[in-house]
Amino acid sequence: MGLTSDPKSAVVPAQGLPYFTPANHHSGAAKDTSTATPTIFQPLTIRNVTLKNRIVVSPMCMYSAESDPSSPSQGAMTDYHLAHLGHFALKGAGLVFVEAMAVQANGRISPSDLGLWQGVDSPQFQGLKRTVDFAHAQGASVGVQLAHAGRKASMAAPWLAAANGTSSLRADADAHGWPDNVVAPTGGAEMVWQRPSTENGLDGFHAPRTLSTSEVKDVVSAFAASAATAVKAGVDVLEIHAAHGYLLHQFLSPVTNRRTDEYGGSYENRTRVLRETITAVRGVIPDNVPLFLRVSSTEWLDESPVAKQVGGSWDVPSTIQLAKELEDLGVDLIDVSSGGNHETQKIKFSKTYQTAIAAQVRKELRASGRKTLVGAVGFITESSQAKDLVQGAEEGDVVDVKAEAKAVEGLVSGPEPQADCVFVARQFLRDPAWVFTVAKELGVKITYPKQFERAF
Repeated sequence: MGLTSDPKSAVVPAQGLPYFTPANHHSGAAKDTSTATPTIFQPLTIRNVTLKNRIVVSPMCMYSAESDPSSPSQGAMTDYHLAHLGHFALKGAGLVFVEAMAVQANGRISPSDLGLWQGVDSPQFQGLKRTVDFAHAQGASVGVQLAHAGRKASMAAPWLAAANGTSSLRADADAHGWPDNVVAPTGGAEMVWQRPSTENGLDGFHAPRTLSTSEVKDVVSAFAASAATAVKAGVDVLEIHAAHGYLLHQFLSPVTNRRTDEYGGSYENRTRVLRETITAVRGVIPDNVPLFLRVSSTEWLDESPVAKQVGGSWDVPSTIQLAKELEDLGVDLIDVSSGGNHETQKIKFSKTYQTAIAAQVRKELRASGRKTLVGAVGFITESSQAKDLVQGAEEGDVVDVKAEAKAVEGLVSGPEPQADCVFVARQFLRDPAWVFTVAKELGVKITYPKQFERAF
């Protein structure tokens, strides 16, 4: 097969695979990247990585890894993950994030979650590399979100909880859990994320134990070791997960961090472990690898009794203060989410419940001369989508696709963009070809995978 004069139409084999597939490097890319093309389909270069569009598949836990601790493949990706993530890459996403990968075995949310603590040449490494190689062959960049669940660990998959008539189900030792090794900045019964709410006592989370100072430093080292492993597997982008009530977020918040050592108390001390983690990760990865940080911009605890009791919570001003420090630490993008650190949170849902905060963070960064990029997540264009965030879509719900596409473009375009890219999660589960859908609604001519061209 010969090449054509148009490199985007060239049929050449993908490299790094043991079988033939065309190198679909331009799938999802605009054929015309002039200023007339909507910003969402303009390339975005971060360090040495250029995303062909600004649509990012957000990390989404699938609870589908090997859970048996006696198996060498514990926490490793399987064919399921290859198929799940591979079809997002094939269908044009600029950056595809692997779900949260735990940096320590007790850092998984559930026994069936992914991990990356085993190092190079392990099943965890091999499973990741296989998926990365396929995604690269389809022209997508790949990100890994490094995480530790802290006090929200050792839980059963959500569908197992649902089968038991509850929203949360603890995983005990007989279900490959680790109830005695669930950890937190501050442990004890009062630090349980959610207490049982049903008479059968099946729901609720484990009571965590307090990490020692040396164990905190071990966590920092574990993030760095997993980052180095991810890069060796070919990952393009790394993200540190410090949101949604997981371990690093727990350290940031005075609600969950009551420590009296160097990692507790003042803002400087509560953010110390995150700064150390960022520095450690940045120190073991190449300069050309972008580093992202996901944060909960607010805990939605303003004026709540628990916040008043401890003298505050992690809020938008805290996030803005942290965001201004990130450029000097080597972080390229702040991924702005919210919530997840206390069961009494009161989320103020609206069409812009998180994107407005992302816009505020970006505006403050630019006003202070910082160039840190901002990612927006949680855009909502219809009431049915807002409802879906809390209870799930129902038959008959209709999403205005054209309005949705325009809303996404509106986040990243205009004289004062609200964000530099968008992180999309559940919409990709509804519509894996969502990049194609947005392109159609915005009237953007894009390139499709060779195998799909006859359909368009």
